[in-house]
Amino acid sequence: MKAVCPTANDYYRILSTSTRLLPRLSLNFDHRVFKSRKQKSISHINLVSMNALRNRVQLIGNLGDKIEITTFDTGKKVGRVSLATHETYKNKNGEKVEETTWHNLVLWNKDAEILEKYTTKGSEIAIEGKLTHRDFTDKDGLKRYISEVVVSNFLLLGKKRD
Repeated sequence: MKAVCPTANDYYRILSTSTRLLPRLSLNFDHRVFKSRKQKSISHINLVSMNALRNRVQLIGNLGDKIEITTFDTGKKVGRVSLATHETYKNKNGEKVEETTWHNLVLWNKDAEILEKYTTKGSEIAIEGKLTHRDFTDKDGLKRYISEVVVSNFLLLGKKRD
């Protein structure tokens, strides 16, 4: 199977079809900006709020399997699925190298239901979320650590499913 690397066209398609994945651009004025009436230029403007960039993950890739949804007694639903991202580059010998990285995704409630309804294994999606780390004890009593991306926004890419 040939690995597919997202191209610039994929990113432009996301940007043109959805503003949900765009960086939050805000103008934060410093309190010293208008310290006198004679000052006519704005010298202390932060174009991007750094808080909007903290712990933020954006990925484009293909689903490794169909999403697995668990429903709790309270009625809340959690979905778990893996996402494969592909990277192609040339090493120092000039050989083409293809790397696939797997990411664990977690979706809650309606987002999990939508992903279950409209995607299958191999579906291409773009996600935005935050990186979380947790630990658990497996059935053998060993402590395991896992990193996951808790998805806040996603965009379905690729062809429409039959």
